[in-house]
Amino acid sequence: MGRRRVGVLLGGLSAGPALSPATGEACAEALERLGHDVVRIPVDGDLDRTLRQARLDVAFLTPHGRPGVGGCVQGLLELLRIPYTGSGVLASALATDRLKAKEIFRLHNIPTPPYYALGAAEATRCATLHGSFGFPAVVKPRREGAGGVSIVHDAPELPVAVREALRHDDEVLVERCILGREISVGLLDGRVLGAIEVAPAGERRDRRSKDALDRSDGHLPPRLSPTRCRCVLALAEKANRVLGCAGAARVDLLVTEGDNEYVLGVNPLPGLAPTSLLPRIAAGAGYDYDRLIEAILAGARLHAGTGWETAAPAPPASRAKVLVPARRRAIGGGRHSG
Repeated sequence: MGRRRVGVLLGGLSAGPALSPATGEACAEALERLGHDVVRIPVDGDLDRTLRQARLDVAFLTPHGRPGVGGCVQGLLELLRIPYTGSGVLASALATDRLKAKEIFRLHNIPTPPYYALGAAEATRCATLHGSFGFPAVVKPRREGAGGVSIVHDAPELPVAVREALRHDDEVLVERCILGREISVGLLDGRVLGAIEVAPAGERRDRRSKDALDRSDGHLPPRLSPTRCRCVLALAEKANRVLGCAGAARVDLLVTEGDNEYVLGVNPLPGLAPTSLLPRIAAGAGYDYDRLIEAILAGARLHAGTGWETAAPAPPASRAKVLVPARRRAIGGGRHSG
């Protein structure tokens, strides 16, 4: 791959954006070692103007939390016709929305822990609504990936956890807490790279402990039988595929002592610091860090089939691109891409 002008997007408006600078800087340094012209671009302020003025060939996404993970930045890049790494708008939004992801998992017979959703108006009677759902339970904001996740062990703890989750989103997901081995599977362009066991049975599964586990030793490969491991990898590949995720992704699962498997979720923009889970999984598959970053960059593309084409070159001062409609398709002709 030749030298390219790469914008490394980092930061994010979330409860826990501190991960992104470490990931973003590590990716930027790797891209510089690979000979690319790198521009570091924080995901804040007037991002539209910043991207137009940066004159990028491609965007390398590293933000954590909204809007970088949930499709907003991806949508802007689609409009500006700047190819980018990772999943497209729809897949990013679905994977980040825990409720929608679970609904899609159920539609495709992918096992996921039982759950229900609560809105802000129902917070005051959450204990009544919880009914016989049981404890312990995991309380999560519906869309915020980096904060507000709690484990509750009894009814008095539930309203506190719900109020905390509602600080990060306007809807809450309550999920049954299932004890088991937590396994993370790494994927690149839909291909499974391998898996790592990141938590022993019964460990707390809130986001804060997961961040700590992200830097722990873990078990690579997981402490599973070969047959069980193959099942876990196949399930992760299916979960990633039904959401339509692309590029680098991480699927988090649980494997119980009875060898039942549950998909917790798909991270469409996983941490890429050298000690993060995906690079460690990739290393086990033969990718050193720089090679992994180059492979992710090679997969950068536009995802939306908008039917728009880039017209004549824009004035050099702004590098703005003028878009004109392509030849109109006949109504009902061809297949619609997701």
